[in-house]
Amino acid sequence: MTDILELKVEDIVSKIKDAQLTSVEVCQKYVERINKFEKDVKAWVHLDKKLLLKKAAEADEYRRSGKPTGPLHGIPVALKDIIGTIDMPTECGTPIRKGKSYSQNAEIVDLLLSAGAIVMGKTATSELAYLGPSKTTNPHDHSRTPGGSSSGSAASVGSFMAPLSIGSQTGGSVIRPASYCGVVGYKPTYGLISRNGVLKTSDKLDHMGVFGRSVEDVALLAKVLIRKDNHDKATVHYSTENMLSETKKGPLFEPKFIFYKTDYWKLLDKKSKDAFEYFIKSFKKNIEVFDTPSYFKDIHKYHQIIHETDLANNFGLYFKKYKKKLSKYMQDAISKGNKHSAKDYAEAIDFMKRSYDSYEEVFEDYHGVLTPSSPGVAPKGLKSTGTAEFNKVWSYLGTPCISLPLLQGDGGMPLGVQLVGARYDDHRFLGVANWLEKECNK
Repeated sequence: MTDILELKVEDIVSKIKDAQLTSVEVCQKYVERINKFEKDVKAWVHLDKKLLLKKAAEADEYRRSGKPTGPLHGIPVALKDIIGTIDMPTECGTPIRKGKSYSQNAEIVDLLLSAGAIVMGKTATSELAYLGPSKTTNPHDHSRTPGGSSSGSAASVGSFMAPLSIGSQTGGSVIRPASYCGVVGYKPTYGLISRNGVLKTSDKLDHMGVFGRSVEDVALLAKVLIRKDNHDKATVHYSTENMLSETKKGPLFEPKFIFYKTDYWKLLDKKSKDAFEYFIKSFKKNIEVFDTPSYFKDIHKYHQIIHETDLANNFGLYFKKYKKKLSKYMQDAISKGNKHSAKDYAEAIDFMKRSYDSYEEVFEDYHGVLTPSSPGVAPKGLKSTGTAEFNKVWSYLGTPCISLPLLQGDGGMPLGVQLVGARYDDHRFLGVANWLEKECNK
């Protein structure tokens, strides 16, 4: 592994700023990795290497001119192929959109460009950010799934073909692929990152998320992307000025956690269970094991009602005009969504607030909740992206979540630990995640 690939993103930015490194050198290193690994991982759906190096040269020329540089100047970032771009296709993992672009950049693309970042290209997504798998394989074992729907976003970072990437989560589409691919995946509180210009699957459940190789890396990227946007009514005013420094500082005193095995613990294989039991034992003075609240079962039901109804609403035209081009997964979801009653949907929306109001007092006594990020390591085969049963509750509640690649399961495959925090407490939450990451890597 070369030095550039091992550096934290903040250090690369600093070295570019001080002329110890050029953006061309950084991007060239990632192009070399892509040349070596992409044929097996298949993380990219649109990538122009010559254009990438041209943009890097322009970034270097800009820096040499003495003009002010941004917090991600010269850093290449990969985008999930549901994020709108003017200069690249946005195909959303479906042949229905083959070769089609958006008429303008997504808000987060413009924020990246303002920060000096370079958009590398588009990474593969499951069909319309749902369950139909993409062509991407797991970078640690090409016979296994990388997870979904942010398949290429997680795999590109996991194979060191990108230092940072952006994905999205409606069920478990950031946390699960991060676990399977052995990277850090961070889904901020609902409403912190704008979804304006991004494929909409469910207004109440869709979150943007980020991937990197350390908590500090994802904190730096999130700091750039978190902004109020009047075109996404879910977004809020939220200061990110101290986000990275708070992440580095960590908790004021040793944190306390709740660990939930949840009703889905039975899905884990023995090796994964053993890994988590060892993890709990290693932090026995910090962790208390609890049963999940009984109403979490209702949350799974309500999440499904909202998700399927919104898919039916948002993709009804595709279902009507191009049904045969949709996967069985999407056809089934839309068919079910068309059958949910207005009363069921209203109940599901109403329970969101009531359940979080009941739950948030947990964070008065604990720094966070820990669970598996996924039901074991990445499953063999590429016909499914795995299951989001360990993630749906937190997407429904809109809490910040992060998957940390702290454990190993069967065959030495990566296994993520999911940390969950209180809404809008992302600064402190990332500090706790950073503490946990460092404690496990001592």
